[in-house]
Amino acid sequence: MTINKNILHKALIAGLCVSLTFQSCKKSFLNVDPAGNVAATQFWKTEADATQAVNAMYANLHEWSNIAFAPIAVESMGSDDVNKGSTAADASYMTNFRNFSVNSGEGQVESFWDGEYQTINFANQILDNVPNIDMTASLKTRYLAEAKFIRAYAYFRLVRAFGDIPLRLHVPKQSEFNIPRTPKAQVWAAIETDLTDAAGVLPTSYDATNVGRITKGAALALHAKVALYQKKWADVVDYTNQVMGLGYSLFPDYEQQFRTTHENNSESIFEIQCAIVPNNPDASNSQYSQVQGVDGVTGGGWGFNVPSADLAAAYEPGDTRRDGTILFRGETTPEGDVIPTGGNSPMYNQKSYVPFSLFVSGYNEGAQQNIRVIRYADVLLMNAEANNELGNPGAALPSLELVRARARGGNPAVLPAVTTTDQVELRAAIYRERRVELALEFDRYFDVIRQGRGKAVFGVRGWKEGKNEVWPIPQNEIDLSGGVLTQNPGY
Repeated sequence: MTINKNILHKALIAGLCVSLTFQSCKKSFLNVDPAGNVAATQFWKTEADATQAVNAMYANLHEWSNIAFAPIAVESMGSDDVNKGSTAADASYMTNFRNFSVNSGEGQVESFWDGEYQTINFANQILDNVPNIDMTASLKTRYLAEAKFIRAYAYFRLVRAFGDIPLRLHVPKQSEFNIPRTPKAQVWAAIETDLTDAAGVLPTSYDATNVGRITKGAALALHAKVALYQKKWADVVDYTNQVMGLGYSLFPDYEQQFRTTHENNSESIFEIQCAIVPNNPDASNSQYSQVQGVDGVTGGGWGFNVPSADLAAAYEPGDTRRDGTILFRGETTPEGDVIPTGGNSPMYNQKSYVPFSLFVSGYNEGAQQNIRVIRYADVLLMNAEANNELGNPGAALPSLELVRARARGGNPAVLPAVTTTDQVELRAAIYRERRVELALEFDRYFDVIRQGRGKAVFGVRGWKEGKNEVWPIPQNEIDLSGGVLTQNPGY
């Protein structure tokens, strides 16, 4: 195991997440002994302080509100790719996201909001304080670029979920605590500025001790995605072309790329680093795999966010991604685990699966699995979509074919190459490809909305145009603001 995973947890062990005026950590699994805390007035003095703060920012990425129930509710549950899972009564509030009856008092909406602003606060602390530290200039510049990427990532998640949101680019002074929502166009612009700055500084790769930190490729790829949501097609082509020139490649085996043995592989552009820290379950706090794991089996999990029958039926015959995405009852995994024929769901998320034999008693199931956020396949499909929208099918088809070729699993008789140059037909093919390639990776719901197909795809479950493009602003935040924050229409 490379050092990078351990350094991302040291800050939690030191209790940084409850000092330095960062927002407090509310979950029991982050309840680390604060004895080693350093007062904020004594911090931000040395290069070691800057390093510790940056590592704390990374460690925060796998905190509960960033990767567990709240993101499942806000970023996945509205999709046609998933069902709630578990028993009907267990976390029944998730059903409100499935049928679009969520109100502004829903706890998962507020948890998601809090989690992303906590991430932004970590980044803003660094961006406000590290410039004043006397330290190695190149390292300082890189740390600031990493913080800008993380801030951009959190704002990306917020703006696509809520639309207009408060934009904070500094740690607020007392007079700045209560600010109104910023128009989403300005938020998108701020995200793009951060990503442009980050891409101009970050390296294309790291040595073994720092693998997993943010790279130039990650900044460019996220920028492409930000442009995709705004239909800036020429920018999408530009940024994806740059990423395609950086040496990434599709991992040969679709299913295996998600296993712990193949983390940070040739396809990985941005992964949240997770690990089991010896003798410290509190620091080994990722529950991403646990909440989605096979229920009713040791080493499995809680059985939420499970594949839907609609997703299972969406794959073409012979597509290896179906078996690499979905764990079916009664099947035996490549690692030899038998999925019980009982259980609460007929299918489970195979991308979050960690072999049962890797379970360590006293730790969350699957706590050691990295979380794949941006893969090279996503970049190729963004490139194909943008080229098609620009009327350039000749450039779109090769990127699409690379993704489909890997999905054949070496069988040339399946998944015939897409050859149409008709823009409407090719658009449909690319949309389908995004669905099956990126299934259960928390993109499908917002993909459908940005494509303008929300009512057509989700309307049968109660999705309403002019309302459900975004989720409600948490009512508690509106109340605390004294009405300075306003609610989204229809809630």
